[in-house]
Amino acid sequence: MSSDSEPAGHRVDKGKGRARSPDPTESTPLLGSTSGSYISSVDPESPPHTRRLYSRLLTVFLASLSLCFLALLLLIIIILSYRARAVSASPDEIIRHALVLRGPDRVDVLNTTGDGGIWMKIHGRVGIDAGHVAGVNTAEGDSLVGDAWKAIGRWGIRRLDKVSVNLSTIAVVPEGDPGNTLTTITLPPLELALTANPPSDNSWLTPVAIPVLIRPTKDAKTLMRFVRQSWKEGTIRVQASIEQVNVTGGGLSDGGWRRRVRISHSDIQTAVHISIPRLPGLPHPGDDLPDASQFVNLESFLIKSANDTLTISANAIITNPIQSSLNATVPSLPFIVYLPPNGTSPPVPLAHVQSPPFAFSYGNISLALTGVVLPLPRNASGALSDFLGAYVSAHDADILLETTLLPDVRVPTRFPAPHPPPQILHDVKIKDMKVKPVGQGMVASGTVLARVVLPPGIEVGIDVVRVFPDVLVYDGEVPEGGARVERRPDFKVLNFPVDDGDRDVPPQPPLPDPLPERAFAHIRPDDWLPALSVPGEQGPGEGTVVNVTAEIVEVPLEVLPGREREFSNFVSKVVFGTQGALAGLQGEAAVAVHVNGLPFENGRDGEMQLTGLPFKGNVRIGKRSMLDGSLMD
Repeated sequence: MSSDSEPAGHRVDKGKGRARSPDPTESTPLLGSTSGSYISSVDPESPPHTRRLYSRLLTVFLASLSLCFLALLLLIIIILSYRARAVSASPDEIIRHALVLRGPDRVDVLNTTGDGGIWMKIHGRVGIDAGHVAGVNTAEGDSLVGDAWKAIGRWGIRRLDKVSVNLSTIAVVPEGDPGNTLTTITLPPLELALTANPPSDNSWLTPVAIPVLIRPTKDAKTLMRFVRQSWKEGTIRVQASIEQVNVTGGGLSDGGWRRRVRISHSDIQTAVHISIPRLPGLPHPGDDLPDASQFVNLESFLIKSANDTLTISANAIITNPIQSSLNATVPSLPFIVYLPPNGTSPPVPLAHVQSPPFAFSYGNISLALTGVVLPLPRNASGALSDFLGAYVSAHDADILLETTLLPDVRVPTRFPAPHPPPQILHDVKIKDMKVKPVGQGMVASGTVLARVVLPPGIEVGIDVVRVFPDVLVYDGEVPEGGARVERRPDFKVLNFPVDDGDRDVPPQPPLPDPLPERAFAHIRPDDWLPALSVPGEQGPGEGTVVNVTAEIVEVPLEVLPGREREFSNFVSKVVFGTQGALAGLQGEAAVAVHVNGLPFENGRDGEMQLTGLPFKGNVRIGKRSMLDGSLMD
């Protein structure tokens, strides 16, 4: 039997043709294995450990997929839960417990809007404890599961990182008095960092510099009433109202999924109570609020005529008694100086001055002010009279200061007066004085000489155009303590040209009662005396000086009641004395002046009348003049 023989039906072709697969049997796979195919089957005859490996890998894959799905679902539930808490949190709760502000550390006044608004840049530190809002901050007694639950929330806060806040205008009103707005505050869109589990100190707060537009109320009475009431109670009580707040996830320039986190609140109202601390240099809260004049003082000034106007340069001292780390810078600001109201007349704007930029810090702050005198209205006479009258009487005069920072809020302060009281009229003499009988009386003629000296700090060009003397004549020098009672000088502002009715002589003051010792005569003209003035030599501590002359022509000389004997004794001294006799002159005078550059509402070259100016002088009367029917210097 040959070895090449095969069973019937299984003949093998040993040629070079392509080999064919054996006929399928019951154990042949339904899908055959193909070279390069990614589909394979497990050989049922493969080792058992291989089949177990495939089974385990499939189980791990399905379990991992299930866990990831469950974790994602759990994360979504947690996020929605925390978002629901954040949305449901009241704005008042967020403001009181989550929003943390420290400062301001610095305040820069940028500029004013011209209609009562003030742009400021406020530097401070701010942070939002988002963990408190969402309820994910760690707390004592948290379980392991609870802490893990909160940890996911804290992770979400860190991922969100920050939020953008858009606020409508904030209105601030006194608590319990919503009808009187104290101020409105406008903020730009803000970018605030979120924090969970913040430390107990302030290291987690973010430094910010926020531009703010503040518009204080123009109702100065309401504002000052609120300030005084708050100081008396020791607590600032206000209500803040915001129409709309929109919070968006992420920063102002961020995009992506964070911007889908949005929370809105409307018609927000929250009460703010701030206890006023004890401030060194100020009365204790609860006591009366000090007058602002204690903190604003005009130290020196200079008024000069220049370029057909009156210019002002002054040095003011602002006292800040509060020791604080707060620094503030203030730009150049305009101020209006007002004279206080006189009777029913409103305050009179007197001058416009400008301050340089300055830093507002603890202690005394010196400001160099420059400006001009404003045109005076005709109704300024009463207020100006009170002001100048107090000044030349060595009493600090009341003035009001207003700035665009707080329009219509006028701070009272004082205009410093010179000490001792300035004497306007100096070296008063009557030259070539002649006395002669006319009818039942006597008249006097002569030339009045005087120096008009303005107080230091007032170096304006003046022209004395009229004078009106009211003189008591004494036998000898005017005695000390026996002088005529001096009145506070009065001032009258007259526009130009001056009406004849404005040239009425000053009212006659009453004679002293009792009459001063050795006074024997009274000289008072019936009308103003025309005068001429020329610039005089200015001495130390003097302002503008002019020398004035005026002619007395047959002015009545009235012997005082009951002083005929004193008059006779004086005449005897003149006639029989070898050196004549010394006559004392004491009284009041009025002068009308033109002030170079003093503006008036209806033009320039207006006139001012000053009455009640006291003066003293001496005149030596010679014998020869008496024999000639005259008294001579």
